[in-house]
Amino acid sequence: MMEVTQFQKIGIGLTGFGMFFVLFGVMLYFDSVLLAFGNILFLAGLVFIIGPRRTAHFFFQRQKFRASSFFLGGVALVLLRWPIIGMLVESYGFVLLFRSFFPMVFGFVFSIINNPFLDALFKKLFGSNTSMV
Repeated sequence: MMEVTQFQKIGIGLTGFGMFFVLFGVMLYFDSVLLAFGNILFLAGLVFIIGPRRTAHFFFQRQKFRASSFFLGGVALVLLRWPIIGMLVESYGFVLLFRSFFPMVFGFVFSIINNPFLDALFKKLFGSNTSMV
């Protein structure tokens, strides 16, 4: 099993806080300060988790140039106080950039749903005739 370093733990915290601030900024009708702070924390957390060289390599690959330009352009628009347009552009870039990770995430989520403990909990809460998935 891979050991998590202190820098990666800090990165996980920064990324989590970044996602929290982005979500909170969207909930408060696209507050540009919260969205900008969340974007900065998310990117800083990504750098701490995978390292500066691998982060630069991830964003600046030839085949991911369009996705990276949309994502980083959206971050720049949010920083320039165009939060709604910036978040739309950033979301499109995020989907293009991280689309290779989505099958793994969905597989993980569905494996959690098929957990026997959660299955018993769902049966107890919602009755025995419901099916999840």
